[in-house]
Amino acid sequence: MSEPLLALTGVRYLYPGTARPVLDGVDFAFRPGERIGLFGPNGSGKTTLLHVMMGLLRPDAGEVRFKGALAVTEKDFRAVRRGIGLLLQNADDQIIYPTVLDDVAFGPLNCGLSPHEARDKAEATLALLGLEGFGPRLSHRLSGGEKKLVSLAGVLAMEPEALFLDEPTNGLDPETRERIVSILEHLGKPCIVISHDWDFLVQATDVYYSIEQGKLCRNPDFVPHRHVHVHPLGDHAHHHHS
Repeated sequence: MSEPLLALTGVRYLYPGTARPVLDGVDFAFRPGERIGLFGPNGSGKTTLLHVMMGLLRPDAGEVRFKGALAVTEKDFRAVRRGIGLLLQNADDQIIYPTVLDDVAFGPLNCGLSPHEARDKAEATLALLGLEGFGPRLSHRLSGGEKKLVSLAGVLAMEPEALFLDEPTNGLDPETRERIVSILEHLGKPCIVISHDWDFLVQATDVYYSIEQGKLCRNPDFVPHRHVHVHPLGDHAHHHHS
């Protein structure tokens, strides 16, 4: 079995002012080639889990390891963020520059590419997402779906080894959503995807986890399936009875 890209051991996280930890003794290994779907109610700890793995939140107990090395300091987690691209749930938290091109080029520029190389990388990534010609556009004038795509372009321009995607299809129309599925299939990167969009999960991931009472639980019996019809339970995990 391959060495985990990222592993958690006994991770506990308690939000200040709360009595019950949102993560309580989580053990988890994320390995190359895995495409993991993470689902569950709002507030169950899904986003917190990703943020702990990326060093945006520091656990109260337990260990985070990246490629076998203990990640504790900000320098350690910079290596994590270089290797794993995180798409935040809210695109406004991720887009920081006034124009689209400057925003997408920021990561490559920060990684040592020349301004010309970073611009070329940004334009190529925008084209990959069907956003040709978006470079000069003002970020704050984009629609919600466009902002989501631009923030994803910023992540992909860094050429990460793996992807953590938090609700990547929120605000996207069906055509754009299918484009994202196609791009993820084309890239073939290991990923963890948080989503309430069951159709997207079944297309983009293979293994499914949820967080229950602070524990990360694999769901081997959960079989997501596409809903091509109006279904009263289409937005919730459910079972079909024969």
